[in-house]
Amino acid sequence: MPTKPEFVKFLSKGTYGSVDLVKYIRSDDSSPLYAAVKTTDCENLYYLQREALILSKLKGCRSIVQCYNNYGLEEDLDDNGWRIFKMVMEYAPEGSLATFMDSNKDSKLSETMIKDFTRMLLRGLVSIHNLGYVHCDLKPENLLIFPCGQSYELKISDFGSSTEVGEVADTWESNPPFVGSPIYMSPESVYNGVVEKALDLWSVGCIVLEMYAGEPWREVEFNDLASVLLSGEAPEIPESVPSDARDFIETCFARNPESRGSALGLLLHRFLSEDDMYGLRSLFTAFDG
Repeated sequence: MPTKPEFVKFLSKGTYGSVDLVKYIRSDDSSPLYAAVKTTDCENLYYLQREALILSKLKGCRSIVQCYNNYGLEEDLDDNGWRIFKMVMEYAPEGSLATFMDSNKDSKLSETMIKDFTRMLLRGLVSIHNLGYVHCDLKPENLLIFPCGQSYELKISDFGSSTEVGEVADTWESNPPFVGSPIYMSPESVYNGVVEKALDLWSVGCIVLEMYAGEPWREVEFNDLASVLLSGEAPEIPESVPSDARDFIETCFARNPESRGSALGLLLHRFLSEDDMYGLRSLFTAFDG
């Protein structure tokens, strides 16, 4: 790892820590390395350690943000002399999907880009779910965009809320009724805090809807959201959303979690599969091997 870190700018703040852009000067005077550094204190160290452990198991997955330092944490002192811990990750120059959408006219992306980003998101989820984890906080702010030739690559980040399948999420126990960010949560997670893979699939539906038509649940007051979810409602899908995309989103919003299928199954949905058969064959070959 290059030495001589230099703070560049603040990037974001989450429940368990903050993220800064840091420039590392290399000892051989070659081009510096820019990295996103997540920092937390002793009180929240457990969550950063858990996140680093999960990310280490996902090393090499193209749709998951990668770490430096062999996924170990750096220990340091803050300006007041208190111990802090840092996780050094690859930096996404284009920011999150949320900021990327904001930079596009009316916050709407092209049909091709929406499909590409959805495929990348689902491929990352296949890897996460195969490990027996649920991300629990999928939202545009936790999806990072990287330049890739003439296009872009999407990667899943922020595993601080991730939980093993079938467990009650820590966040639900400490702050019910929501496991993660409220407008992306599924009805069953609000009901009992138990996380299953289908929770992430509901969140995928919210994200795809947002890429087409803006943030879900805009017509619902925040204090009413839990009761609306428990009453059986799902976010409204505007008529402007194409029919294949509408059917995909409705599948993600199925009231019965089992009816949402799986991340791998959603990759086969006609919304995504008709113009990506090579990518699907490659994915199945990887799992068969």
